[in-house]
This record gives sequence, C-alpha cells and structure tokens, in this order.
Amino acid sequence: MSGYVAAQIGKIAKLAEVSVDTVRYYERLNLLPTAARTNSGYRVFPVETVERIKFIKHAQEMGLTLEEVKQLFASGGDANQCRAVSELLSEKIVYLDSKISQMQSFKQILEIHLTDCKKELKKHGKEAECPVLLTIENMK
Repeated sequence: MSGYVAAQIGKIAKLAEVSVDTVRYYERLNLLPTAARTNSGYRVFPVETVERIKFIKHAQEMGLTLEEVKQLFASGGDANQCRAVSELLSEKIVYLDSKISQMQSFKQILEIHLTDCKKELKKHGKEAECPVLLTIENMK
C-alpha cells in the first residue's frame, strides 16, 4: 500500500480481502467515508479505508453488529459519547465472556465424547459402535 494515497474500489476491496459489493455496502451504511469520484466516475477511497474495513470485519467476527460499529465510528470524543462507547464495549465484554464460558463448557463435552470414542475403538476395533452416535440416538 505504500506509495498509494488513494485507490479505486477494486484495489481497496482486494487489499481489505472483501468483495467490491462489501465496500459499496459499508459506504451506503456510512461506515466508510464517501468516496471521491474520478472524472470518469470511479470511486476513489483513501488507502486508510483498508484498515477501517479490516476493523469492521474483525469487530463483526467478535460479535459487534454493523450498527454498533457505526456507533463507535460516530463517537466524536466528548464525555457523553465516550460514556456511550464505554457502555457498548462493557456490554460486548459481558456478552463475549458468556460466549467463552458456553464454548468452554461445550469443549468439555466434546472432550468427553472424544475420550469415549477412543476407548471404544481401542476396546472393540472394527466392531466398535460409536458411543457419541448411540448417545445422540438415545436422545430422540
């Protein structure tokens, strides 16, 4: 990216590892600054847009909605906005802690099932019956 001050939408999308449609969508949602246009009508974004898009994608992967990301970007920095951002981030941390706990519990269940499978295979070899599938079958 060094040497670029601005780039057309295709280049921005490629560098951010998203589709051109995603860039357009983020622009429509005002998550990105409105692109300048060349004389021939092509969108031209500041190259910093790539990092912003990557942040948006990462925030989504971590559980923030696009509306919440938009709230983060809308923060101008005054005390009220800072409180709002702080509240949003606190809520997300609580949410993520809950998800992590759920995932750890499920991981423990999977580890138990894995151990059961290995024991069954070791004990019965080709005659083994999958204990996980038997357990699931009994749940019906």
